[in-house]
Amino acid sequence: MKTLIYYFTGTGNSLAVAQGLCRRIGNCELLPLASLAENPTPIVPDAERVGIVSPLYFFGLPAIVSDFTRRLDLSRTAYVFSVITMGGSGGSAALRQLEGILVNGPGMRGLDAGFSIRMPGNYILMYDSAGQERIERTLQAADRSVDEIADKVRSGVGEMPGWSPFAALIHHLMYPRFVKGVHDADRKFAVDDRCTSCNTCVEVCPVGNIRLDNGRPVWLHRCEQCMACIQLCPTNAIQAKKTEGRRRYRHPEIGVGILKEQARR
Repeated sequence: MKTLIYYFTGTGNSLAVAQGLCRRIGNCELLPLASLAENPTPIVPDAERVGIVSPLYFFGLPAIVSDFTRRLDLSRTAYVFSVITMGGSGGSAALRQLEGILVNGPGMRGLDAGFSIRMPGNYILMYDSAGQERIERTLQAADRSVDEIADKVRSGVGEMPGWSPFAALIHHLMYPRFVKGVHDADRKFAVDDRCTSCNTCVEVCPVGNIRLDNGRPVWLHRCEQCMACIQLCPTNAIQAKKTEGRRRYRHPEIGVGILKEQARR
């Protein structure tokens, strides 16, 4: 059975999980869903098994993932699963959101299984990165979770998380405000004199939201808040409120070159 996994990533967590699943499942293809964002037509995957790997943003899906899944026609897909990567909790709310989008989409076909994996958080606008020891423990536990999920996917297990009233409430209160302002949220970003015009921020942005103007990054207000530009700047020249002095994060197995390559697809 062929498996196709769509993913969205900023600093590598969701890509690392998608790669791990593909290696363990076999006969598997990875595709960054941002590469299909400009095409408004329905998407009919050429695979019997389809996965969607996405980070959690404010107890919901990134806007680009929500928009993408509205175009997915999974009516001819034998097995559909999703994995939500998250720094804290609330994955069930995003999976329920995804389920609702899919069953009302062109294929009227929901999820067979949904899973969450805790990863090191990267939302530097709100908190500092964890220390190295804690990151390593979190990634080791995540790798074990990937093993377990891959076994379930290969076996065609049907599994969805239970209803969480708390997660649903936080989603209801926080997520609409996040989505409403997400694309313009890059107005918070600024660059200082440490900028070397290296073009890294332009190349790693998965949605092409940055260009260089006179050697300095300019944001184009279609931001997804993935934090790639801030986290991956080699001189820490990109800042927003309270980010100065906070540690930067990138998944240790996903190099900047890999993130540039997937952003170009």
